[in-house]
Amino acid sequence: MTTLTKTAPPLTRRPRHPYRAALATGRGRTGLALVGLVVLAGLLAPLLSGHGPTDQSALTLAGPGTPGHPLGTDDLGRDLLSRLLHGIRADLGIIAIAVPLGAVLGCLSALAAAAHPLADTVVQRAFDLILAFPGLILALAITAILGPGRLPVITVIALAEIPVFGRLLRTGILVQRGREYVTAARVGGTSGGRILTRHILPNAADPLVVQITVSLTVAVFIEGAMSFLGVGVRPPDPTLGAVLSQSMPYLAQAPHFAVGPLVTVTALVLGLSLTAEALNREIRR
Repeated sequence: MTTLTKTAPPLTRRPRHPYRAALATGRGRTGLALVGLVVLAGLLAPLLSGHGPTDQSALTLAGPGTPGHPLGTDDLGRDLLSRLLHGIRADLGIIAIAVPLGAVLGCLSALAAAAHPLADTVVQRAFDLILAFPGLILALAITAILGPGRLPVITVIALAEIPVFGRLLRTGILVQRGREYVTAARVGGTSGGRILTRHILPNAADPLVVQITVSLTVAVFIEGAMSFLGVGVRPPDPTLGAVLSQSMPYLAQAPHFAVGPLVTVTALVLGLSLTAEALNREIRR
């Protein structure tokens, strides 16, 4: 007579949260390091720079390594390190307001569209109207109405992101509504509002996390382009795009003028892109 013995299943390590696991990869760590370095430089701008960003001197277009000016000076004798650090600070302040604002408005629009077919039609046509304008035309139109400054930059970025987040969440809601667990919850008598908030939204929200990182990258380009064209933040306040725009006439005689903002924008965009790619790969597993 044989006896059957039961063996206990091997203990398995509890899987980590996908976001934490994504940021622990090589891409995630590199992206976070680059973004963190740029953000830290912007936050510590008043401590790292020994000059005000608008302080002028007679020492114009001085090269890197000049005493008191590690990165040199611009055409008006202003310290490039100070303008670069405060430009990072200004850019971070703009995108930190504009992208979350666009995300919230877009998600609220998606929830309104999910509530009724008529609301869905109205919201989708509004999205089509926003997307019909190229980014540059939209920026010029908003600037013509509001005038140059931080407000039109924030408005343009937020408007550009509303359809992106709105349609992304709407698609996620429609996909999740067709899943079996939603049907089972309805059969069990769960209300539609509870199904949406407790079941559908948590499962539809993962792509939004990746999109936030991507949208931050897009926001850096939009702010830089508007400031480069002179329709962004008003001078003499520095932004990365404004410093780069001011350097264009002096590329031949003072190429160092453009190096700082170019390297900073590259590091910030590369860091955000690597972070977004790491999050996207981990979520799709």
